[in-house]
Amino acid sequence: MTAAGPGANGVALEPLAAEVRSIRTRIHAELSRVVVGLDDVIDQLLIALLAGGHVLLEGVPGVAKTTLSKAFARVLGGHYQRVQFTPDLLPSDVTGTYVLDRKTGDFVLRRGPIFCQVLLADEVNRAPAKTQSALLEAMQETQVTIEGTTLELPRPFLVLATQNPVEQEGVYRLPEAQLDRFLIRATMGYPGHDPEVAMLKLHSQPTVEVDSVLTPERVLSLQGRLPEVHCTESLLHYIVNVAEASRDHADIALGASPRAALSLLRCARARALLEGRGYVTHEDLQRLAPSVLGHRIILRPESEIEGRRVDDAIADLLAQVPVTEIVGAGPRRPGG
Repeated sequence: MTAAGPGANGVALEPLAAEVRSIRTRIHAELSRVVVGLDDVIDQLLIALLAGGHVLLEGVPGVAKTTLSKAFARVLGGHYQRVQFTPDLLPSDVTGTYVLDRKTGDFVLRRGPIFCQVLLADEVNRAPAKTQSALLEAMQETQVTIEGTTLELPRPFLVLATQNPVEQEGVYRLPEAQLDRFLIRATMGYPGHDPEVAMLKLHSQPTVEVDSVLTPERVLSLQGRLPEVHCTESLLHYIVNVAEASRDHADIALGASPRAALSLLRCARARALLEGRGYVTHEDLQRLAPSVLGHRIILRPESEIEGRRVDDAIADLLAQVPVTEIVGAGPRRPGG
């Protein structure tokens, strides 16, 4: 595997990268007080935070999706709200609405829980599409429109949504437009024998509260410097080559969009900082491709019937698209 060199920009960012790596270590230490065996998922949450995106946590009930989300919100030090999505939840229950003030006779705004910096949308796919759509504008533009009035949301704004597998009863499949608003989809499975034993020991002790590691102001500052992370032109070509190849793959009905390619670049820059680097490598892109592209790609029905999975298709793309350091190589197809 070939890695791109740091360049002048990468060297200049070494102090920032070292600080971000230290923040990562501290956040892992805090969260290890309440969850066990979720280091990879925590890293994905941090990547989305630095990249200014949102995270969809997917897994069966009971694997600590909500516990991790609440603890992560606390270490960020921002205003946190939680919404339990249910079939009878209305969009106004999320965004808020105008109500009549009997004392003045005027309609006043009753803000919904979305007016926060970290929103936990618990079991988001248990609500119908009408309610899920209440999040679309907020997640894309950091604002909501209530009865014709557009209101800005606090920044930074991060949605952590949990989702139960679609095979379970009482859940709705998230539409493509809703899935595309999530920068990363993180899958949480069963922890394994030893981590589960460690979890039992951890929860046999008195409950502890995690401490704040960041502040909203510091998060905004880090997000503002993310574009400074160095990425060579050959890596930009590589990202586009992977996206284009997904649109021609035999198993894929809907390939990665240009926004998906941009999301992959943002996440790769964030991962580089978390690793203590000021520059992106091919490994950053390849490690993040399943989490960033997986929920944006739709397989053909016949491929699903044959047992193919999205992760299989992405693995094919990464194996077929050549890793090249030739600047200005232009788009290339698998086998081209």
